[in-house]
Amino acid sequence: MKFTLDWLHDHLETDANLDMICDTLNRIGLEVEEVINPSAKLVGFEVAEIVSTEQHPDADRLKICTVKSGQGEQKLVCGAPNAHAGLKGILANEGAVIPASGMVLGKAKIRGVESRGMMCSLAELELSDDHDGIIELPETAVVGTPAAEALGDNGFPIDPVIEIAITPNRPDCLGVRGIARDLAAAGLGSLKADTVQPAQSDFESEINISVTTPDCPVFAGRVIRGLKNGVSPDWLSARLQAIGQRPINTLVDITNYISFDRGRPLHVYDVTYLSGTVMARAGQIGEKFTALDDESYEINENDCVIADDKSVLGFGGVMGGLESGAREATTEVLVESAWFEPVAVANTGRRHGIDSDARYRFERGVDPQTVLSGLDQAVQMITQLCGGEVSSLIKAGDVPDKQQEIAFDPGRVKSLTGIDLTDDNIEDILLRLGFDVTRHDKKWKVKAPSWRPDVHGSADLVEEVTRIYGLDNVPSVPLSSDANITQAIQTPQQTRTALARRVMAGSGLTEAVTWSFIAETDALKFGGHLDLKLANPISSELSNMRPSLLPGLLHAAGRNVARGLSDFGLFEVGQVFSGATPGAQETVVAALRYGHVKPRDWSGKAEPLNLFNIKADVLTLLSAYGVQAESLQVLRDTPDWYHPGQSGIVCRDPRTPLARFGALHPALLKDFDLNRPVMVCEIFPMAIPMPKKKPSRSKPVLSLSPYQAVRRDFAFEVAADLPADKLIKAARGADKKLISNIVLFDAFMGASEGGSALGEGMKSLAIEVTLSPMEATLTDAEIEAVADKIIQAVEKVTGGKLRR
Repeated sequence: MKFTLDWLHDHLETDANLDMICDTLNRIGLEVEEVINPSAKLVGFEVAEIVSTEQHPDADRLKICTVKSGQGEQKLVCGAPNAHAGLKGILANEGAVIPASGMVLGKAKIRGVESRGMMCSLAELELSDDHDGIIELPETAVVGTPAAEALGDNGFPIDPVIEIAITPNRPDCLGVRGIARDLAAAGLGSLKADTVQPAQSDFESEINISVTTPDCPVFAGRVIRGLKNGVSPDWLSARLQAIGQRPINTLVDITNYISFDRGRPLHVYDVTYLSGTVMARAGQIGEKFTALDDESYEINENDCVIADDKSVLGFGGVMGGLESGAREATTEVLVESAWFEPVAVANTGRRHGIDSDARYRFERGVDPQTVLSGLDQAVQMITQLCGGEVSSLIKAGDVPDKQQEIAFDPGRVKSLTGIDLTDDNIEDILLRLGFDVTRHDKKWKVKAPSWRPDVHGSADLVEEVTRIYGLDNVPSVPLSSDANITQAIQTPQQTRTALARRVMAGSGLTEAVTWSFIAETDALKFGGHLDLKLANPISSELSNMRPSLLPGLLHAAGRNVARGLSDFGLFEVGQVFSGATPGAQETVVAALRYGHVKPRDWSGKAEPLNLFNIKADVLTLLSAYGVQAESLQVLRDTPDWYHPGQSGIVCRDPRTPLARFGALHPALLKDFDLNRPVMVCEIFPMAIPMPKKKPSRSKPVLSLSPYQAVRRDFAFEVAADLPADKLIKAARGADKKLISNIVLFDAFMGASEGGSALGEGMKSLAIEVTLSPMEATLTDAEIEAVADKIIQAVEKVTGGKLRR
């Protein structure tokens, strides 16, 4: 919203300077975005008179002018066609900066003649686009007067222009009077009385008006005949140009002026082009019209239009039609003032892609009470500037009553903001803003003015009081000690998610973030369901919610391989979806490794990845979550996307896997453009039980044995399909107190080193058992006793036998 300082003074009686006005606007929530002050650029410019002129000896189009200014007489070279003796204009002295070019004026020689200073055009001073000649001031202009003062006194646009940002909830400040009202309420002056008088009728109108749509509850107008349209007076053109509006003709300029002066859009129709009754109605499919922007628009039944008996005249509240618009030859007009529903105007504007000043105001909420006062102001200005006779009022419908009565406790001002104001202070602020206040102890009734459609509740009233009192006066109060945060602010899921990122990155993996949507073919390969298909996917390749993080990681791996990477690891922490119902989602950690553990070098060949590299990643994260590796089982029951012979699940209870790991099924490698085996894993943090808040007994953080550890080797002949983990678990259970570690160091099938063969369907597993005594050094008898327990436990659980 732009306005000039002089325009503001039409509505606000104040002695405040420009800086004070801008500071107050910012303080009350009307943020000043820019101030353009043309007079600030005119330092070094003054009124001067051309005393005499003579032809330049070396240039036909140049003259040598003797100029008298406040500093005496001087000669300069001028090429303006209107330069003549006796002309009074604006002189730029040496050292002045020309606004249009930024040039610093100095002494110069033009075609051999010394020139000091320059007589300026309006274009050079950035006051208009007119550069055909130098400025001509009236004979009454006093030589030596500063340029800013002289130009302002003679109607040139040098008034400061203020641009403020208007939030969508403040349509009342889309007019200069609304801004003046707010400034007056803030104590920066007083609001001047309204000078608009009710229009007087000279004749009865023959034009009828009707409304048949709820989108336009009231439509009013007056006919003015015998007027003379033409070019607007200088003051009107100057104000419109200052705020970026192009003057068109007096009638159109008046409606534009009132739109910015009062926030009240209006429209004038040339009566010559009207036929029958003018009505506000719903559009009809197949209708069309050409608007003022020279564009043709097709209408549908959801548009609110203004039409006569012959055709559509325009979109209600958005834009009028070209055919019925006011021209310079227009002598009789219908002035329209109506109120349109904001939502209807917004929808029409969006549907047809029209951005207009009228739409901007109506969709935010024009004051419905200005329907008649805005019409009166238009009639008053038209008759003053164009003459003519005014018809009686034509009106259809009723002005809607949008005012709300709000129950208000003034004590809420202090409870919400900390500002300690008396009831009288609060009432005074609300009254200055135009609110109607009825006091009943602490139960007030407050009615918002018609120009404030954004005020609905008591909190809005508190905001208004605070805004005018001053946000800079709101006391800063520290939080009370009992408001300190003492509880953890992260959920267990958030804590484990952050820990997973640190641990996996510490393992040498790079984090990836992939889409939560994947292709249906990928979803089905990884256990997806068709009920997770999106109704309106953004792409055919992103049609389903992902049941696993692996498809996204595998596609990322394929892209990296295509770009030449051969050894890398990726991980992702994100949501997977197992159903369409709320809550059927889970946070999962997934990772993959591709290539080699160690690249080739002079010391040997490259070492390819294997199953145990990805298993190590799984156990590292589970250990970080506090899961003891010796308490876990490794089973083979993995989903179809894993290699059936090179994969496993990690669990305590087979019904609740904590993780899955292994090689990707070879049949899937080509689907993701991968040409080497890929090791992948999926870890389920939320399947791990949370630690107890209060442990039943304290345990030392680290417990080391002061005595020498003892290691013994055992070799067992067991069934070929027996998992080694089962044997190790059986051995560990023989004496949990003494046995600190068990390592499988040998496994084979077939002939032994001595030439003896294992039985059919049998294999040999050899383990190293470490015994760590805590109380005394073990004797041979005690070591043999533990060895016997281990042998018995393994034979009982596995059905195998010790190899002698």
